[in-house]
Amino acid sequence: MIEIQALTKYYGDRKAVGPLSFSIAKGEIVGLLGLNGAGKTTTLRVLACDLLPSSGSVRIDGLDVVDSPDEVRAKVGYLPDHPPLYDEMTVQEYLVFAARLRGLSLEDAESRVKDVIVATQLTGVRDDVISMLSHGFRQRVGIAQAVVHRPALVVLDEPIAGLDPVQIVEMRELVRNLRHEHTTIISSHILSEISETCDRILVIREGEIVASGTEAELSNRLLEGGRTVLTVRGDAVQAKGLLTSVKGVRQVEAIEAAEPGADVVTFQIDAERDIREDACRALILGNIGVLEVSRSERELESIFLRLAKPQDGARSQGDA
Repeated sequence: MIEIQALTKYYGDRKAVGPLSFSIAKGEIVGLLGLNGAGKTTTLRVLACDLLPSSGSVRIDGLDVVDSPDEVRAKVGYLPDHPPLYDEMTVQEYLVFAARLRGLSLEDAESRVKDVIVATQLTGVRDDVISMLSHGFRQRVGIAQAVVHRPALVVLDEPIAGLDPVQIVEMRELVRNLRHEHTTIISSHILSEISETCDRILVIREGEIVASGTEAELSNRLLEGGRTVLTVRGDAVQAKGLLTSVKGVRQVEAIEAAEPGADVVTFQIDAERDIREDACRALILGNIGVLEVSRSERELESIFLRLAKPQDGARSQGDA
């Protein structure tokens, strides 16, 4: 679906991106993860044909962004970090307007907008003026305008920025549902949000992809073990003994329980390898209930910082 080879983008004499190469398959949801200033926004703007590359090849659905920019734009839906909304319009008026700009007839636009309003859960505010909407609903309208013309590729720049916890959960579900019709690429500087939403993570640092894979693949490759947090229900002494017996476990420590309940205990496990599968197997065979197992948040943060932090401390302000 997307093929990028040796992409570079310069602003004057300053290189913002490149050399950058990656591919995305049809139907994937891929996260572009990096610190502010890493080149996320510039990369997305090139994919959306908002910017042209300085050099290299970028092909979307078989079309080159330099040779066929208008055709590529027709296949892309783009939500920039600030949604391009007209505050004086109602939600429905604006989405019909956006669909018409993308070449849909009035009849097709009105029909498509009905479907998009339902898909993005905007039914309750369809007749509201956009200026009166909360930030969360404005983000939904921004996504709705990005998908109203059924694009092959949807590009979302920091779609959860500024959302409250409830809105973040709702936005995750909305983004996941895009895979049914669209290939999607999302930028963020928050590892947990990318890992919750995306099939694969591309870590960008100083304009280059420095790692790619699922969260589990990156963890296994870079941590070679680390800390696991595991919550169980059952005899705490027995559970600790079972966990201690797992090959590769160095230390098992009971910490504050992650949830209330009788006989519920949470362990932090320090190991020389990823022991999650073996630990769960040992507990289940010992008739100990496994309630939750996860990497320690600190370990996830260490992956991100190890990959994304600039090597020389340069380019730390703004997002190119």
